[in-house]
Amino acid sequence: MIFVLLLGVVCGLAHLYLWRRLVRDTTGPGRGRRLGTVAIVTAYLLLMSALVLGPRITPVLAQVVAWPGYLWLGALMYLVLLLAVLEIPRLLLNRTARRAPVAVGAAGAAEEQPPPTAPDPGRRLFIARSLAVATGLATTGIVGYGTTQALGGPVLKHVPIKLGKLDAAFTGFRIAVVSDIHLGPLLGRAHTERIVNAINGLRPDLVAIVGDLVDGSVERLGQAAAPLRDLVSTHGSFFVTGNHEYFSGAQPWLAELSRLGVHPLRNERTPITRGGAAFDLAGVNDVTGRNYGDGPDLAKALAGRDPSTPVVLLAHQPVQVSDAAALGVDLQLSGHTHGGQMVPFNLAVTLQQPVVSGHAWVDGTQIYVSNGAGFWGPPVRVGAPPDITLVELGRA
Repeated sequence: MIFVLLLGVVCGLAHLYLWRRLVRDTTGPGRGRRLGTVAIVTAYLLLMSALVLGPRITPVLAQVVAWPGYLWLGALMYLVLLLAVLEIPRLLLNRTARRAPVAVGAAGAAEEQPPPTAPDPGRRLFIARSLAVATGLATTGIVGYGTTQALGGPVLKHVPIKLGKLDAAFTGFRIAVVSDIHLGPLLGRAHTERIVNAINGLRPDLVAIVGDLVDGSVERLGQAAAPLRDLVSTHGSFFVTGNHEYFSGAQPWLAELSRLGVHPLRNERTPITRGGAAFDLAGVNDVTGRNYGDGPDLAKALAGRDPSTPVVLLAHQPVQVSDAAALGVDLQLSGHTHGGQMVPFNLAVTLQQPVVSGHAWVDGTQIYVSNGAGFWGPPVRVGAPPDITLVELGRA
């Protein structure tokens, strides 16, 4: 609720800014301004309804509210960004929007004209309307493209990663990594089925679901998650919690996933064996679990293990890699960031997470961060298409 309240204040200020630039500056007093004001207020109420009412009303009604509400959120973000970028050009253009000097006639007719440097309301109105139209067209194009990316099929990536301690028996071992599926009012059973079919088509040896599977309770979304029971791999499917599981009721979901044949790793590890060799697959709870008495405990997960055996860690947030590196983890698989989801807002993710997308090294530990297969908030992805990654292990 605190998050929703803060978001409500921020969105309220953003709508006020839009009203000033898109309504007040482009209209005069009268019907047009009143209609524009009503439109801005309605858009704000629709967005807040999607945020507040979505989890509390029936799934059918939630879809009715969520689709326009969250699409508007994406448009709002780009409208504000583009208008802010245009502030300096707008000010410069307005400085040139002055009345042309009037020639003085023989009878001194110009003496009653406005001063030559007085602002020209007509030109300023033309500038405001031109910038508003340009911003609207650009936003429509960006959000339209981003929606096709978000709702399209996930990109299938192949990423080879070499581990120094890996036994030769595991050369070519394939882990299908998927994160941030985000089942909810906008993404349902068909979304899960598409992901399951894509993963099975990769013929993986192991499936790793690294958090943020759902945005809602088992009662609301159990049927949407049911196709996970059809995942096929040699060594099984494994899951670790993301922050959204705790918002949605982590314990019921952990029980439901176990019932579907997806094995939760809760601050624990399990050996993965092949040809007499083994590596450790470990999983830790998301850091948000600390607020629910169920936080991560990597030391517990790795206690008593053979350090000569490589360990692959499933951890929802990339920020957990610092602890992983300190305890000698060889490879961490994560999600959470959505790859930034929408350029240039991905720049804000770098303030919180050490890696936004893809493969990297952090303090001697390798980490791979998936863009995720779903989205949160706006059904929009710009510069960060959804993905499922086949990580293929090899010897360094």
